[in-house]
Amino acid sequence: MIIKKIQKKLKKLMTLLRVFNAWTFLFFVILLYIILLIINRQYFIESLKFFLTIIIRILPIFILILLLLVIVDLFVKPQSISKHLGKESGIKGWIYAIVAGIISTGPIYMWYPLLSDLKKRGAREAYIVTFLYNRAIKPALLPLFIFYFGLKYVIILTVVMIVASVFQGIMVETLLNVNKSNKSK
Repeated sequence: MIIKKIQKKLKKLMTLLRVFNAWTFLFFVILLYIILLIINRQYFIESLKFFLTIIIRILPIFILILLLLVIVDLFVKPQSISKHLGKESGIKGWIYAIVAGIISTGPIYMWYPLLSDLKKRGAREAYIVTFLYNRAIKPALLPLFIFYFGLKYVIILTVVMIVASVFQGIMVETLLNVNKSNKSK
């Protein structure tokens, strides 16, 4: 009971700190722009044009990603996912683990109870590892990633990460099974 109260208070404090840090950052950026405007009006105009160009380029992608996240949040429930991640799910299980890892949001520690519950319900360890590995692919950051590194690079890296996640899942599950068989001997 006490631990839950402490966790709740810590969660509120962390949320407050994130909001404070975001507003502090915004304040300093605005302050820097004001100082730049006072010191050198030409640099201010150039940096503002650059900022607007970037926003115009990535805004449609952000809107698309936001819509996808809303749709997933509305229609995909954890209970429906757990039945598709069992020992006999095959390729469908891999696809669910990959897609769920990519579209998952929030801090990773919030996913641990759900993943533990999925494991207790019979989800393969390989799918859990694959899910965790694919959390590194962040759809919300892809527009910025594409802007800085190019579409070809992002596609190749994303495909490599997805394939590597499957191999990581298989390796971890194999090692866990070897460890379980050694303990039972």
